[in-house]
Amino acid sequence: MRVSEHIEVPVIATVVGGHTGRLDDFKGGIESIIRLAPEYPMETLRGIEEFSHLQVTWFFSEGLPGDVALHARSPRDNPNWPATGTFVHHNHRRPARIATSFPKLLNVEGRDLHVTDLDADDGTPIIDFVAVFKEMLPRGPVTQPSWPSEMLASYWRDATER
Repeated sequence: MRVSEHIEVPVIATVVGGHTGRLDDFKGGIESIIRLAPEYPMETLRGIEEFSHLQVTWFFSEGLPGDVALHARSPRDNPNWPATGTFVHHNHRRPARIATSFPKLLNVEGRDLHVTDLDADDGTPIIDFVAVFKEMLPRGPVTQPSWPSEMLASYWRDATER
């Protein structure tokens, strides 16, 4: 089987409302809508309201191909944190410019999935979402160095606090 250098994925939904302006922190407490595209039948959502969270895969549409950085660098250009490679960072500078978020599902109204704590901006294309099964989350302890906790200390703080 040959793997292609590029793949095509459909945009299945769009973020409506919520964040704007590519902020690094204060992502908490903002409600937005994941609006399912009209070409997908309503039954594709059947039963999703029984789950508390979604796993959402989205495209950094506000970034540009020239933003991709294939070298080690300090997160947020902070020299107090170590230079780490492209695949350590959770931002639009990775080659595929794809992110994954785990927002809380508040309710479903037709094609609209109302969520909170989705860290994608208004208008962001969604390329996949699925109900979170706790059995599919990482098994065992999750380990990391101290700098991500320092860097993200305000990431999920309530947006009204900024």
